[in-house]
Amino acid sequence: MVSLSLLSTLPSLSPLSLSSPAIFTTTTRYSPLPGTIRCSSINLVVDDDRFRRRDFLNCLALSAGIEVISSSGTFSGDAYAADLIQRRQRSEFQSDIKGTLYTAIKKNPDLIPSILTLALNDVMTYDKASKSGGPNGSIRFSSEISRPENKGLSSALNLLEDAKKEIDSYSKGGPIAYADLIQCAAQSALKNTFLASAIRKCGGNEEKGSLLYTAYGSNGQWGLFDKTFGRTDAQEPDPEGRVPQWDKASVQEMKDKFKAVGFGPRQLAVMSAFLGPDQKATEDLLATDPEVAPWVQKYQRSRETVSQTDYEVDLITTLTKLSCLGQQINYEAYTYPVKKIELSKLKL
Repeated sequence: MVSLSLLSTLPSLSPLSLSSPAIFTTTTRYSPLPGTIRCSSINLVVDDDRFRRRDFLNCLALSAGIEVISSSGTFSGDAYAADLIQRRQRSEFQSDIKGTLYTAIKKNPDLIPSILTLALNDVMTYDKASKSGGPNGSIRFSSEISRPENKGLSSALNLLEDAKKEIDSYSKGGPIAYADLIQCAAQSALKNTFLASAIRKCGGNEEKGSLLYTAYGSNGQWGLFDKTFGRTDAQEPDPEGRVPQWDKASVQEMKDKFKAVGFGPRQLAVMSAFLGPDQKATEDLLATDPEVAPWVQKYQRSRETVSQTDYEVDLITTLTKLSCLGQQINYEAYTYPVKKIELSKLKL
């Protein structure tokens, strides 16, 4: 007879699926304590004549796997549970933020172009060489929002500051960063724009427009953007001279700026709505450049379709990449300790 001893960190172990018949006996090595995992010694007794080499290797593999589980202990389970709780907390908070911003922007649709430019200008202070600037909320400072390139954006910032007060009032994980608020506002502004377009295609019927956008829109593409939540606010204005005055800049100057932060003519074309209050005038200018023109035309054609897929997907993808330039995302931001329940006080 051959006897193998395996150390298990599991409360129990189901019989092995071996080709040879086996007898299992279990003896407790350590007494289980509350909140811990029970260790047992498992003796496997197999008939010599029918125990094959493959069965022996299977036992060794099982033993090695159990040791890995043992080394992780209860901490990995606790960490995983905590991670799930934090994800849920952030997801619920984001959902509330989107509701607040959507309502505020829907009441002020004339501010959508300014909100988009505000978000872009906060991003475009990014300097690739020094890895400074970027979407860090520095545009909130009076000395930065008053710069020539940010002319006319104060009303959009005021709207977001009012929204921030409401958001902070129900936040359980601390005040929302301006860096997150501004980029989330751009997301909400775009969703308002996409929905409004769908409603127009349905003759102004809001119910049918909402159904159309839900069925054919690219709302599911926002998943990665939603994960980039937890930006850090700058504590001082970003350096001057990094952001062009979009309404006065040449196409070449726009291309050079986008290139400086790692983007090309395609991304410049899809971001046309962010480059000033008159998207058509901006696109007419961009269409004069042979490198940008094909992309402008592509997105114009896409916006005429029911789904607008090419335009929406590329726009969401580009904004997502821009909105985290130079940022180290804190994936634990806005989470909070969960109140523990004392089981002894529960009335069963």
